[in-house]
Amino acid sequence: MNVAREQLVAVMKQAFGFASFRPLQAEIVMESLGGRDVLAVLPTGGGKSLCFQLPALVRPGLTLVVSPLIALMKDQVDALQSAGVAATFLNSSLGAGESRPRLRGLHAGEYRLLYVAPERLMLSGFLEDLQRWNVGLIAIDEAHCISEWGHDFRPEYRQIASLRSRFPGVPMMALTATATGRVREDIVSQLGLVEPAVFVASFNRPNLTYRVTGKAGAYEQMLKYVRARPRECGIVYVQARKTAEDLAQRLTADGIPALPYHAGLEGQSRARHQDAFLRDETRVVCATIAFGMGINKPNVRFVIHYDLPKNIEGYYQETGRAGRDGLPGECLLMFSAGDRIKQMRFIDEKPDAKERELARAQLEQMLHYAESGDCRRRFLLEYFGEPFGEANCGACDNCLSPRATWDGTVAAQKFISCVHRIKERSGFNVGIQHVVEVLCGADTEKVRKFGHTALSTYGIGGEHTRTEWAAIGRELVRLGLLVQRAEQFHTVDITREGWAALKERRKITLTKPVAAPKTVEHRVGEISCDELLFERLRGLRKRLADERAVPSYIVFSDVSLRQMARNYPQTPAEFGRISGVGEKKQREFGEIFMAEIGGYLQTNPRQIFGDE
Repeated sequence: MNVAREQLVAVMKQAFGFASFRPLQAEIVMESLGGRDVLAVLPTGGGKSLCFQLPALVRPGLTLVVSPLIALMKDQVDALQSAGVAATFLNSSLGAGESRPRLRGLHAGEYRLLYVAPERLMLSGFLEDLQRWNVGLIAIDEAHCISEWGHDFRPEYRQIASLRSRFPGVPMMALTATATGRVREDIVSQLGLVEPAVFVASFNRPNLTYRVTGKAGAYEQMLKYVRARPRECGIVYVQARKTAEDLAQRLTADGIPALPYHAGLEGQSRARHQDAFLRDETRVVCATIAFGMGINKPNVRFVIHYDLPKNIEGYYQETGRAGRDGLPGECLLMFSAGDRIKQMRFIDEKPDAKERELARAQLEQMLHYAESGDCRRRFLLEYFGEPFGEANCGACDNCLSPRATWDGTVAAQKFISCVHRIKERSGFNVGIQHVVEVLCGADTEKVRKFGHTALSTYGIGGEHTRTEWAAIGRELVRLGLLVQRAEQFHTVDITREGWAALKERRKITLTKPVAAPKTVEHRVGEISCDELLFERLRGLRKRLADERAVPSYIVFSDVSLRQMARNYPQTPAEFGRISGVGEKKQREFGEIFMAEIGGYLQTNPRQIFGDE
């Protein structure tokens, strides 16, 4: 199907209020409309949804969207309907009385988009119904869930592969925010994509600031951080359900409206808590990783990881829920060496040996990130295979306030020598923790069994704690003096560079561990505007959203409101130039917001802002 780019822009502006594409969106849409399979890896906030929503408006037939979370379906369908797009969803949250009219509409060809969960595909008769509904595109959202190498593998996603045989001529589009090269290959294989056009956008989110802080009175640290942002909302991620409950209660008692969210909550409670957050009725959600996948709340200003995440992919995806509107967002990871022990307990409980080994490898990468003194942004980008050429990103703690270093030559020599002595004695390598036990003179069964109490390096590391030695070992891996082999149970060995450093007694500089923060400066919004008018428009947006029982951002995003509070639109033409104002929103909200702005200008001077 040939559609000119100019025609697509016109449809996009009319329906969604956007006058230009984000990176790679146009190319993805054009390839899909041309009938080709597509794999698109776009960062959170990069506009994945538009890649299948826009083709749905210009190609005949129904676009089927397979999505893992019920909340995401309702969220996106609400937003589409508010933009005048005929969309619906079918999932287990609907009673028979709600499903029947939707099914009638599907049989009558009334909808352009249908959202379903993967489990729905296997229900009796559903695939037969789909074949009668003239499906023109199949979009698989959160496609990394189909790969066992992904961070959120879901067995039910493997059922999606049957769609290829049922709809051999229908193009498929797989979308995800987080996929390494290995995961991308697995997605293509599992879905049976045929010579797909593969698009991998930059993983860089320049509007996000990344920080890691040592824990020292963790709750008070978090409370101080949130109190410093009185008008902003955020997510606090934790590992345990009980922690989510406790933190929400304590924050609320301390005057900050907060709610828990986790898989142990009854379904209606989860939905109620999520809606309260989406509608800005609560400022903070304390959540396990069950929260947030695909949640389209654009004005989340901060994401705090109160506990160490299990892997880089999950951490990247969760931090990506901040600043989806392009305005600044902050990502704070609270870290202590004890977090590793806690995570290892969870890993050791996994029954499958392969799963345990993969989980350990992922945890080691997460520890390297948390402890590294190098640029956080470069670490994340290089993990996903994207080079970052800047010497200083200007938006992470290590670049803004480089950590102190110390002369670690003696410590490094002791550690590397210990690795050598262990292998010399036993004929095999061991992991970092065992090296630490030998250095600290631990009297464990394993140390005795292999005769490591007789080594010259046994007990020579009394000047450092076990936690400190483990951090030193991991830094030597990052420096390339040791290599950690994931395929050999994470054993460490000495590299050529490590041998040279040991024999030549080279000076080795190590980084001091992350410490508790002093004061974290708060970044202001990048779109300068009349802040008083912005607050008035936020209040108006909230009232209108409540009347319609939808989240505030479905009326307008913060970006739209800030542009209004900067440009003071007073005519329909001026209002139509605001980002996010499509035809339907112009008709429904234009006069209301222009009247609010006009009333404001009667008693307040118009401010002048320079170019940005």
